[in-house]
Amino acid sequence: RRLFFDTHALVCLLEENGFTTQQSEVIVSALVKIMNTNLDMIYKDMVTKVQQEISLQQVMSHIAGVKKDMIILEKSEFSALRSENEKIKLELQQIKKQVVDEITKVRADNKLNLNLEKSRVKELHAQQDRALTQTDRKIDTEVADLKTMLESHKLDNIKYLAGSVFTCLTVALGFYRLWI
Repeated sequence: RRLFFDTHALVCLLEENGFTTQQSEVIVSALVKIMNTNLDMIYKDMVTKVQQEISLQQVMSHIAGVKKDMIILEKSEFSALRSENEKIKLELQQIKKQVVDEITKVRADNKLNLNLEKSRVKELHAQQDRALTQTDRKIDTEVADLKTMLESHKLDNIKYLAGSVFTCLTVALGFYRLWI
């Protein structure tokens, strides 16, 4: 076996650091044994190239057998699948025809319902427009009445304010005359 480090250099290094030659050699010897044991365990789990090729050939022969079985099954069931496929195609065509007929009926019904709803909506819009116009007129009338009331209240407030100012002025002048 090859070792991937220099054992003599390790012995010299240990001796330089205070170990005796015999101690250094025993330590290096123990390390070599440990490494060899570890490598033996690793090699036990490994396969050789020959063993790998044999296993590969066995797997390939199993795959070839499965392929042959699949071809036989495919040929025997292919005709059964073909006839079943034809039946399904016929059923699908019948169902497609029924669906097309139903869709045509639904479209006609929807068009009729849509036209009825359009006329109802137009009538409703016309009623809403009339009601809106009447509401606008009522609002305009009420706004005009409120403006008139506001103007009359303004004039009343101005009269009361002027009267109050003149009254206060008269009272102030009266007090002024009394004091003088």
